[in-house]
Amino acid sequence: MAIIEERCYVLHTSATPADYLKLYEAEGLAVQSEALGSPLGYFATETGELNAVVSLWRYESFEDRQARRTKLASQQAWKDYLAKVRPMISSMSNRLLSPAAFSALK
Repeated sequence: MAIIEERCYVLHTSATPADYLKLYEAEGLAVQSEALGSPLGYFATETGELNAVVSLWRYESFEDRQARRTKLASQQAWKDYLAKVRPMISSMSNRLLSPAAFSALK
């Protein structure tokens, strides 16, 4: 059964979602997509936890996720990107979700 990973990055007040997304699009998206596949979605929050970005990723299984994330973590371009983006981030969280049988995302 597939799993969906929801990742949330809450930014320091000195950074905006637009700042984060600009850097991500320029330096992170290609390398991350090469390892993980294309994200299901990437969002900036408008209510609730503000100054945050949320992404959704699909994996075939927990083991598939582990293998892809290990591949990503080994890439120098990803390490270089993280060195630039981590100072923007105040906190991070993720959840692994199991889609219902009738879910459009599965």
